[in-house]
Amino acid sequence: MESYSSALNRSQSMTSGLEKAPPSWNKPCHSRSSSTASSPQSRQNIKDWEVMDELPMEVQTGSDKPPDMTVPGICEGYMLKRRKWPLKGWHKVGNPQGFCGIPKINKMGRIQGSLDVSVAVMSMNKKTYRIDLDTGDILYHVKAKSHELFYIWVTKLQAHRLYKKNEGLGHNGYLQAGTPAGLAQQNGDLGPEGASTEANGKVSAWLQQSQDPDSCVAELNRCQLDVSELSRLAERLQALENRKPISNGELQRIISIQNLCLEKPKKSKSCRVWGHSRTLSRVEALGMLSSSHLSTSSVASIPDYVCSQLSPPSGESNESRKTQQDFCTVSLRARPFRNTADVTRCSFALFVSPASETVKYRASLSQTPGTLVPKTTGGRRSVLPAHCPDNSHVGLMAILYNNIGKDLSRVSMPAPLNEPINLLQRLCEELEYSELLDTASRTADPYQRMVYVAAFAISGYSSAIFRNRYKPFNPVLGETYECVREDRGFRMISEQVSHHPPISACHAESDNFSFWQDQRWKNKFWGKSLEIVPTGMVNLKIPSYGDHYEWNKVVTCIHNVLSQQRYLEHYGEVTITNLSSPACTCRITFVKARYWGSETTKNEVQGTVLDQGGSIIHRFGGLWHEGIYCDTLPTPKCIWKPNPQPKDHLLYYGFSLFAIELNELTPELKTLLPPTDSRLRPDQRMLEDGMVEESDKKKDELEEMQRERRRQMTKRGEEHIPRFFKQGRDAAGRDVWETNGSYWKLREKPGFANVERMSLW
Repeated sequence: MESYSSALNRSQSMTSGLEKAPPSWNKPCHSRSSSTASSPQSRQNIKDWEVMDELPMEVQTGSDKPPDMTVPGICEGYMLKRRKWPLKGWHKVGNPQGFCGIPKINKMGRIQGSLDVSVAVMSMNKKTYRIDLDTGDILYHVKAKSHELFYIWVTKLQAHRLYKKNEGLGHNGYLQAGTPAGLAQQNGDLGPEGASTEANGKVSAWLQQSQDPDSCVAELNRCQLDVSELSRLAERLQALENRKPISNGELQRIISIQNLCLEKPKKSKSCRVWGHSRTLSRVEALGMLSSSHLSTSSVASIPDYVCSQLSPPSGESNESRKTQQDFCTVSLRARPFRNTADVTRCSFALFVSPASETVKYRASLSQTPGTLVPKTTGGRRSVLPAHCPDNSHVGLMAILYNNIGKDLSRVSMPAPLNEPINLLQRLCEELEYSELLDTASRTADPYQRMVYVAAFAISGYSSAIFRNRYKPFNPVLGETYECVREDRGFRMISEQVSHHPPISACHAESDNFSFWQDQRWKNKFWGKSLEIVPTGMVNLKIPSYGDHYEWNKVVTCIHNVLSQQRYLEHYGEVTITNLSSPACTCRITFVKARYWGSETTKNEVQGTVLDQGGSIIHRFGGLWHEGIYCDTLPTPKCIWKPNPQPKDHLLYYGFSLFAIELNELTPELKTLLPPTDSRLRPDQRMLEDGMVEESDKKKDELEEMQRERRRQMTKRGEEHIPRFFKQGRDAAGRDVWETNGSYWKLREKPGFANVERMSLW
């Protein structure tokens, strides 16, 4: 384990690297359409900006000791904020509270809004003393009045961001503080057996007095959070008691933890000053900017009225008294138990019972082989022709700069950002685990059948875990894709039936089920994240029981979209209803990860199967990328587990074996396909073969051809009519696209070679 000093030096060298190596989005980008083009002046300005990324976790956790939770100091003063109306330009706004947010103050001194810097993307421009803070729905442009004050603001903001992050890591409830080892340490020498014996009696007595089990669980959660808060406050008090004088060499670092007033005091009315100091905490030391962001002369030129606030205090500080009061308040709030030890012991007893289910879940996953896929894939390929390209050079920020809040389906993207399959093929990818539907068709019990249908609905999201670096191609209007899988017992056809708005429709059939959907994706870039919101419904029929299931899809969000550390999550509610019978419904929750949550809480999914009266018949849950476990079946078991990834999958776009097979084109298949099939699309084929530059040029040509076809049809007063799907309305009155049944008939006789051709590329 590296030492504190080496970790600090390494963090400083990393931040110093920002001066030497510009971020990826500073590099030249591909030329795009006019909607994404920027002026020379804006491109030059982009090069002056730096995105302040978080420090790597190994730097922040480079010690066995818990991070120092010293609260960063308050920073009070005025900055300039840019606004468009009224009086466009830079205007003076205040930050009198100075906590982990920047309030917006009007001339009357009232707070008009605030922004939590701990969840914001923070960018800075040292040349103009500007700081941009973006939380997705709020974007603030602020500016310091001088280089020295700019440095202080940036240092303080970074300290608060890291403090907030470590504070969240220390408040993970049962998942962190509730681990057996952690609770044993909190209980001194009390091991799990002793703790559970004593706690069982207390919990049993308390539960007998309580009428509502749900409220008991909520109370235990609240008490566990109180225990964590007490531990944090105790560490804070200890840190305050161990204060040391400030040496001249620590001045630059101490700025991050001091309470500062950055406004020069007036003669008639002195500025309120806080004068206490503290020893430098590990969190704040690692969070500070290196000396490369400010010259030595700049530190020396910090105004005297600011430096005077860095003097050591005399006597007990107000913060120390406030922390003691908070400790007493939280300790009194820890009810219904008499002391915090009881809280910990009873929390541990409750933890032992979630823990047992977790053991069962893990054991079931380890004992369950890969899903029941065929042992042979009929000679299909198992690797792509070329590795995925490095797209770190693509100026994604420059492309998205003028499209914040817009639908990105209308924005042309460079080919290196794409993967060699498109959205029509992505719809087919949702059938990778179609054997779950085969199992459902053989399950007589309607409630158990619903469990397998729900597992299938969840399985369609599993491939996304490795697919956050590239996006699928957008199909051109009239593009089609077929997939015939004799080994899996189904065949599928999909078509791009509309361009504005983009709508992709598909229909799959087998002896055991019929599956169809039309999906309309809305993509929105919020500065920090990219949201993909589907609006269509998914339909499934199981003819053996006359069932017709219908469900919605959840939101997919790509976080940190402008960095190479981006990650993806799904969140929202899915409701599965049987339109043929109201006897059974299912509710699935894709849990949105907490901002400071641990890795073990990400990708969580929970579901229940309900009878007509709303009573829970089955419960299931797990992680959508790892597996689903149901403990209410006659034999509790893992009902679904994703197939293992191929070797070196990250070198091939993160594709599963099923995804690798989607775009394969054999000589025999080529003679059967219509000329509109995605396998014949040249730019997509070029990217798969590693011809990235050629793919990008061809992609531009195809998009221009599509625009020209649309202009010609508009002149003739014509509208595009999909060839294999027809528009209608479902039982709820929604517009839907369903197959017209012509594709497979034309494929068989007379064959697509004898059908009127439609040139797309």
